[in-house]
Amino acid sequence: MQSNDAIGSAKFTPNRFPKFSHHGAINGVTGSCHQYWLSPDYSLLVDCGLFQGDEFAGSGSAGSPQIGFDWRPITAVLLTHVHIDHVGRLPYLIAAGYQGPIYCSEASAVLLPLVLADALKVGVTRDEKLLAAFLKRLKRQLVAIAYGQWTTLPNCEDVEVQFRLQVAGHILGSAYIEIRHQQQEDWFYTVFSGDLGASHTPLLPEPQSPERADILVLESTYGDSNHQGRKQRAAALQKLILHSLRDNGTILIPAFSIGRTQELLYELEDMIFRLRGEKIHQDLRWEELDIIVDSPLAASFNQAYVQLKQHWDDEALQRNSSGRHPLDFSQLTTIEDHQQHLALVSFLARSKKPAIVIAASGMCAGGRIVNYLKAMLENPVHQILFVGHQARGTPGAQILARAANKGFVELDDHQYQINAEVLKVSGYSAHADQQDLLNFVAGIALKPKQIRIVHGEEAAKLELRNKLQAKGLNAEVARNGD
Repeated sequence: MQSNDAIGSAKFTPNRFPKFSHHGAINGVTGSCHQYWLSPDYSLLVDCGLFQGDEFAGSGSAGSPQIGFDWRPITAVLLTHVHIDHVGRLPYLIAAGYQGPIYCSEASAVLLPLVLADALKVGVTRDEKLLAAFLKRLKRQLVAIAYGQWTTLPNCEDVEVQFRLQVAGHILGSAYIEIRHQQQEDWFYTVFSGDLGASHTPLLPEPQSPERADILVLESTYGDSNHQGRKQRAAALQKLILHSLRDNGTILIPAFSIGRTQELLYELEDMIFRLRGEKIHQDLRWEELDIIVDSPLAASFNQAYVQLKQHWDDEALQRNSSGRHPLDFSQLTTIEDHQQHLALVSFLARSKKPAIVIAASGMCAGGRIVNYLKAMLENPVHQILFVGHQARGTPGAQILARAANKGFVELDDHQYQINAEVLKVSGYSAHADQQDLLNFVAGIALKPKQIRIVHGEEAAKLELRNKLQAKGLNAEVARNGD
């Protein structure tokens, strides 16, 4: 189990607390779960996520209701956003006996039950009574908080503790978290970045830096690289679509149901709108191209995104008010029924019909994308287009690494040769890149006395640390036991 237990035995004293126990996102980019201690008996839990890929092995985070660490000192759970690698262990935490509040943004409070119900159906049970009982309990503990609003938590030995959520721009409802507690005659501020959004992300406003952070716990997913600009990546996507469909075939895009799928739809709608009337090839115009979202969860999220459009950025609101519907346009087909899904997989594999299919999971580690891959990965007429980070050990990472040599990937205990063309657009990421992360830190008026780097592969963490240290900041990679 990934755990960095730095608990002291004394009562609250400024020189001993706050401290951290990191129960995930230390050796990679999944399983985010950070315990923030203000005394030996008082702690807050920031996120409670599942591990994926190589990080899953030995994590103790799934398959049984074992949370993997002592949850009893946890006074409250604070969530940054609802991706499964940040919330997937919540059912196990609740099953273990946690009955305290679970705080999140207003949009996350709408999305979280959808995410966890889907995860439980896939990995635990399809018993509707059990699922309904869990969701009823979850909703009793869930507390929705508006952005920018300081909320007081139960006292820690007469020390006042408050937190607030600020827009993170990663997915709808995502937040970074500011926690402050009284320390002598001043406040002490600790900021958890969660997953920060990339600059100019479609649909969502960009995060603004906090004024102050005495300690900053900072993600580093792309700490060693920079994305293409939005115009450049849209042009790259258009070029890849034209390239891929010249011999017909289907483009498969593995994408998380929340966040990435909506961003892609937003960009594809704009592409079709701008290029309507133009030909992709002799027999296909842009407005005739089928865009298929094959995911009941993504369909639910699309509806929720529309219902929560007050959280969209100005560009998206303006586009919507002009009569365009970036998440519900005429070329878009959504597949919810499982039998329809299987029939579509068979039809596309047999007919080689030109289409773009977006399906979860984003790392090909389960979900409907696996059926498409099994049916189409060995046929060179099709393309697999990756638009996001692939964690170590996931099928997505293996496909990317082995495609050049037409190697094999294991899917559901069977080996499949990678004959389909494998492509990647690096700019489509809901995560901040290196420059975004550096800008976020630079924007903090009262600079952190300590930066703890988490949520990244080793090379990314080390390069981001070096960049921050070169600016005179006290930045270190968080380790087990530090």
